[in-house]
Amino acid sequence: MKIHAFGAAKDITGSSLIDFPVEETFVKVKDLKSLLYAKYPDLTNLPSLAISVNLFYASEDTMVNKHDEVALIPPVSGG
Repeated sequence: MKIHAFGAAKDITGSSLIDFPVEETFVKVKDLKSLLYAKYPDLTNLPSLAISVNLFYASEDTMVNKHDEVALIPPVSGG
């Protein structure tokens, strides 16, 4: 599964595009987050981490196909 990472998530993972192995064809977002937290424990230090699937914010129960476009969106601040 290809996962785009932005902002602090990019800094933590070390890349803006992660090739992340997922064994099942479909997983829930909450399960994907658990796998990501296991591989990149510093992601748990973020106050929040949104996941988008095919350009839409996803809930914890959203099903993700390994061919979907997935992105990690950390909290953002601006001025």
